[in-house]
Amino acid sequence: MKEPIRNSPPRSHAYGPTGRGSARTILLSSVLLFASAISVPLAGLAQDTNGGEKAPTPSGTSSWRFHLEEATIDDVHRAIHEGQITCHGLIAAYFARAKAYNGVTNELVTADGKDVPAVPGVVRAGSSLKFPTKTIKASTFLPDYDHYAGPPFDFGRMETTSTDPTVYQQYGMTVGMPNAGQVNALQTINIRGERSVTCKGAFDAAPSAGPLPAGAPKVCEEFRKQPDALERAAQLDSQYGKNPDLAKLPMYCIPFAFKDPYDTMDMHTTGGADARYDIDFPARDHTLVAELRKKGAIIYAKSVLTEYNGRGGDPGGKNKPARILVSDLGFQRSTWGGNPSSVFDSTRAASLGSSSGSGASVSANLEMCGICEESRASCRGPANHNSDALILPQKELISFAGGAIGSDMYVDRAGIHCRTVSDAAKVLDALRDPVNGYYDPRDVMTTIPRSAVLDKSYAAAAMMSGKPGSLKGMRIGVIRESMLTFPGVKADEPIVEAANAEMKEILGKQLGATLVESVDPDWKPDPQMQEMNPSYSQALAQLVPVIFPEILYRLTKDGKPLFPEFVAAIKPTEFAPGKVFGTGTMKPIDYMEALTNGRVPIPKNLNIRVIQQEAESMNFHYMFMNYAQRRAADWKARGFVETLVDWPALNARSKFWGDDQRAAFKNWEEVDNMLNPLGERQGIAERAQLRELLRRVEMKVIYENRLDVLVRLHSSLPPGKIGMAPWPEPQGDQRGEMPFGPNAGLTEVLVPAGYVRTVYDATFQLSPDKKRYIPVNTNTPTTLPAPGLPFSLVFRSEPGKEDLTLKVASAYQAASKRRVSPPAFGPIPGEESLLREPSAHQTAAKHVASPAVTAGVAGGN
Repeated sequence: MKEPIRNSPPRSHAYGPTGRGSARTILLSSVLLFASAISVPLAGLAQDTNGGEKAPTPSGTSSWRFHLEEATIDDVHRAIHEGQITCHGLIAAYFARAKAYNGVTNELVTADGKDVPAVPGVVRAGSSLKFPTKTIKASTFLPDYDHYAGPPFDFGRMETTSTDPTVYQQYGMTVGMPNAGQVNALQTINIRGERSVTCKGAFDAAPSAGPLPAGAPKVCEEFRKQPDALERAAQLDSQYGKNPDLAKLPMYCIPFAFKDPYDTMDMHTTGGADARYDIDFPARDHTLVAELRKKGAIIYAKSVLTEYNGRGGDPGGKNKPARILVSDLGFQRSTWGGNPSSVFDSTRAASLGSSSGSGASVSANLEMCGICEESRASCRGPANHNSDALILPQKELISFAGGAIGSDMYVDRAGIHCRTVSDAAKVLDALRDPVNGYYDPRDVMTTIPRSAVLDKSYAAAAMMSGKPGSLKGMRIGVIRESMLTFPGVKADEPIVEAANAEMKEILGKQLGATLVESVDPDWKPDPQMQEMNPSYSQALAQLVPVIFPEILYRLTKDGKPLFPEFVAAIKPTEFAPGKVFGTGTMKPIDYMEALTNGRVPIPKNLNIRVIQQEAESMNFHYMFMNYAQRRAADWKARGFVETLVDWPALNARSKFWGDDQRAAFKNWEEVDNMLNPLGERQGIAERAQLRELLRRVEMKVIYENRLDVLVRLHSSLPPGKIGMAPWPEPQGDQRGEMPFGPNAGLTEVLVPAGYVRTVYDATFQLSPDKKRYIPVNTNTPTTLPAPGLPFSLVFRSEPGKEDLTLKVASAYQAASKRRVSPPAFGPIPGEESLLREPSAHQTAAKHVASPAVTAGVAGGN
């Protein structure tokens, strides 16, 4: 195995494929012309790779110089105070980066591999998206394709969108383009003329430009009054100059992107969907958006995502897809915004989880921080795949449903992507309302105990220097269930080996913590570590019988009992309607008592990996209706009408990039009960029971092993190849306990931990009946260029002890310094010159129009 990369390489100025550099220079020239038009003089600044550098300067002045890439919140505020940058200059520089880097990363998969015609895409950062015309022939990666006899594939194609029939998007199967030099992470940028389809182009002209053109929707008169990101930045410069009140405005001039389900009243908002609303922006902000706006943040962009936070699932029903996908690996994708790629390899997934664009855009330095959403992997996956820091607060410390399209109300929650833990903690502090704290009357799930909320600053706990021995005396539990390898499978080994070494070297030797490892039959105990006693399986054995006994009655997909030892011990018993199992003599209730008190062996597979699976909950139908009705009511109160208010209207006015989702949404339309069918497992009840079980299991482990914090590996697998074969589960076993934290609703803090350059990608094999493609593991290594693909460690403790979690996580990040700025997204030519502007009073009266407006883009629905 290649040694994992753990230290930052020299900064690269690579810009993707040969020939792309000149194209980016052309793109940037339009931004420079735009800056010139608003009287922005240009001044160069020295740069480095961590927010600033020392350079020769005149006597008596600071030697520190601001640098946009990898800059922190403190760096921005210092640079503004010292007059090195203005707020407007900073946002103009981010806008220029979006113009250079936020393009398409995927190409179509077709049956014949023939080129497709060039078609226009939506306007982003002043330019129409350009899609590749080259396609990939399916037989290049599907073996024995000529012998395939299964259902037809949902091949790639270009189609016009439902939202705006004048623009196109990719539908069906795609793969990532090698060396794309793009990321496709932001689907809407808050710039006049392109931030809305309803009020598109000249229909979003600034009020100073005079009356709107004929045919402009009436609501656009209201919409145009809202400043775009550049105008808001100029307003801040005019009001505060070099001396903003950071106590009142702690997020002053910090540009944020929001996952599209979060309502932003000044941008297109549809949850990533290609859904034709009458008014494509909401009447008011989501609670978190409003709070950050009040605290001085720039509401800059909406990030790409897996639409509806994971495409909504499928409740089952009569509607079936006419075409199928051979794989959905790496499709963290929305019909309106397209599919992003990993910032470290554009052929690979930007996430395992739906907040893909949030993680990728933060890592590529397209904005400072992003507000993501997670059900079970959607914030942590993007942070892991793109080497970001993440704070995912407990369910539900901060609001999610206060103006957002949800997917599963029992696990949906908001998270914070930044590049450092300390910045994410600053954002968490800023989200606290001075009157209500974190409670949101619009979100019933924020009714958590007050004792679970710190009464002090979260950021104050996240300021550890990482000096040697700074965690001495702390006991950290290592969750080995997250980092297992399996016989005959090489795929997990590179990351597991690197993560194990990282924990021992940095957390143990360097920082001085005592490491205590959990026990799992698939993990060989480390003689240098203490073992947990009790470990997770022992805690489960004591608590499952009294909190969630139904787990022991579960059946596999083929209808066999999940826990054979339980069946062997009990007398014949009905597990499900018509399903009777049991070859022993014990009453099931007596077995439960004996298991709790250790008089029968613990079933071999009763562990925190196996028990995480839950039945589908029927609440997505409710979640969308709740959102749509609220949104329409908000508009009605302001005198406007929104008619997309229910499932029939949604389906009639939507398009979906995959036919499987079209069929699923018709099934959701026909759901009429929050309960699963009687006699089946109940998804809502299982979520409540599992949360109670997991929280008590973890507290038993913490109490009896005297642990301060727990650490786990986020994923033992690297980012997968978009549209290609996923890794199958090990035969007769199961990877990881990744859903534990979300299912328990616990605060988790994720930190970049390094990179691996050796991977073992799975491949496809045609099934014996020739009706489907089966993913198979291979042990053939692929060596990747530096820095490789990232992996992350995740820290957690119980609710109300986030100060301990942040202390350990920030100490680890400061000591390890593992994050590498993505080499393909370095500084763009001329970037330095955009950062500085005239004094605020010279620009205060100006109304900035985007290139989309000045170019006369036609608009309006």
